[in-house]
Amino acid sequence: MSEWLEFAKGPLFRFSFAVMLLGLARLLFIAIRDGFEAKAKARDKELPSAYVRKLTVGFVLPIRAFRVRPVFGFISVVFHIGLLATPILLFDHNLLFQRSIGASLIALSLPKNAADVLAAITIISATLLLLTRIFDEKTRFISKKQDYLWLILLLIPFVSGFVCANLDVSPSAYNYFLLAHILSGEIIFIAIPFTKIAHCVLAPLSQWITARAWKFPPEAGEKVLESLGKEGEKL
Repeated sequence: MSEWLEFAKGPLFRFSFAVMLLGLARLLFIAIRDGFEAKAKARDKELPSAYVRKLTVGFVLPIRAFRVRPVFGFISVVFHIGLLATPILLFDHNLLFQRSIGASLIALSLPKNAADVLAAITIISATLLLLTRIFDEKTRFISKKQDYLWLILLLIPFVSGFVCANLDVSPSAYNYFLLAHILSGEIIFIAIPFTKIAHCVLAPLSQWITARAWKFPPEAGEKVLESLGKEGEKL
């Protein structure tokens, strides 16, 4: 078991972290490139900057969700804060970052008690979101299988890490929980650039790109008709 833990903490961690960074960098590059390509092709190259900023703030911060479903919106915000802050600011994680990649935020690490509280809040909020997707008809209707799987996968490192940090278990059980904690986190790292979770990086650019894309270039309508096989028809 010790060999598996060392491999997971070392080479496998560096590989998964590199996949995540390179994958997100690729998506960010494509998004920015597509935005400038849309601008170059558009006849109207002006953007309502204030309006785009307003849309971006409303998209990044779930303002509409607070108005329509305040409880769900609050739980979602709490979950996302814990999801990002806990792994980034946990002291033990920063030791692993320092050891594996030579960089960390160890000076900003949370005290253990604060980290434990934040982890517990994240576990509770993720569980509530999962139950909402299961039992709320409207939420269940718009949910896909991956939405359930993601919540379950995101719960695994938090639950296993909380057990390792706070519960008195046997050494062998501790090692299994620790291995599950590390491996589930690395699976998440690898999956992030290839799933909807990539919006954690792309979200601030989404409205800028959308505003660019809707400025259709000349003859865009004819190309749409051609793609639909309806060229020459009156719509």
